[in-house]
Amino acid sequence: MRPLDGIKVVTLEHAIAAPFCTRQLADLGARVIKVERPGVGDFARGYDERVQGLSSHFVWTNRSKESLALDVKRPEAKKILDSLVADADVLVQNLAPGAADRLGLSYEAMSAKYPKLIVCDISGYGADGPYRDKKAYDLLIQSESGFLSITGSPGEPAKAGCSIADIAAGMYAYSNILSALLLRSRTGCGCRIDVSMLESMVEWMGYPLYYAIDGQTPPALSGAAHATIYPYGPFPAGDGKTVMLGLQNEREWKLFCEQVLEQPELAEDPRFASNSRRTAARDALRAVIVETFASLTATQVIERLEAAGIANAQMNTLTDVWVHPQLKARERWQEVGTPAGMIPALLPPGLPAGFEPRMDPVPALGQHTDAILRELGYDSAQIDALRAAGTI
Repeated sequence: MRPLDGIKVVTLEHAIAAPFCTRQLADLGARVIKVERPGVGDFARGYDERVQGLSSHFVWTNRSKESLALDVKRPEAKKILDSLVADADVLVQNLAPGAADRLGLSYEAMSAKYPKLIVCDISGYGADGPYRDKKAYDLLIQSESGFLSITGSPGEPAKAGCSIADIAAGMYAYSNILSALLLRSRTGCGCRIDVSMLESMVEWMGYPLYYAIDGQTPPALSGAAHATIYPYGPFPAGDGKTVMLGLQNEREWKLFCEQVLEQPELAEDPRFASNSRRTAARDALRAVIVETFASLTATQVIERLEAAGIANAQMNTLTDVWVHPQLKARERWQEVGTPAGMIPALLPPGLPAGFEPRMDPVPALGQHTDAILRELGYDSAQIDALRAAGTI
């Protein structure tokens, strides 16, 4: 038994935020029916062709779902959507602002007919306010939330390399849907969940926001290094590889000087006598560290760091991650099906023991249309007529 066995989710979704949310619901056993535009589908299907001809974004966020091809703007679609939602537990949508309302899928319209239904709306800026109708993509929200202002190097702001704003919104949608299901088990009533990408990212920006409160200087742009703790970040070794390390306190600083740099006198150097001073004098301290590491390989640097109990990591490439020994030792990879064949997929992190997550195939566009319609009472002739009319 999985935690969400028996839970039905209907989702009108595209791109990343909502699909990432609903895929995690599917991981826990929920039945997720993904409504897609006939012939085109979720536009993330066309982002690239890197996974045996399929989109990397799409295969990541859409396993274990059923795909229903349905043109929701056609009059005949309303009856199908109503039938789908009638026994659903959760309705998720991240359509363009106002689109769900025009389709009659607002919480107000749905809750009147289905009081137990949980409706989760995911948008860029939220259901009201002056930015409600503003288009929102991941990079734009990274910019609006202030994330770009603290990321990168001086004069060179940088976006996160993955869809961090979408992921943040998807995680809050997922966790709040779980909370709403728990609440419904006590009250018997559904509710509305309004998740905005902007608010999700601003929550994640809490530390730098407080650091710069009352007009104080924001964290300096520092590339892959930590803006306010030093030494904390990447350092080159003599073999051309990069080692990531991080110190958290004065005890570790002393050990670092004694056992890693083999220069115990640095621990008493007034320039480096506290984290604030080390941060202010980071250029001078970096020069010392780089000079010491220049005579060592990355492996030797890591051996010294490990012996001293200093946190460290290799700066892995994506190729390295696919064969990471820790993931292999913990058997975290499993194969899932796709329309193009089997691909590896990471098991969902942190699930409770005692059940296996769903790791079902990534669906082809409209793969489950006929089966779902038959389940709703449509016969072959009716399905053929809907297809001929372009509704499915």
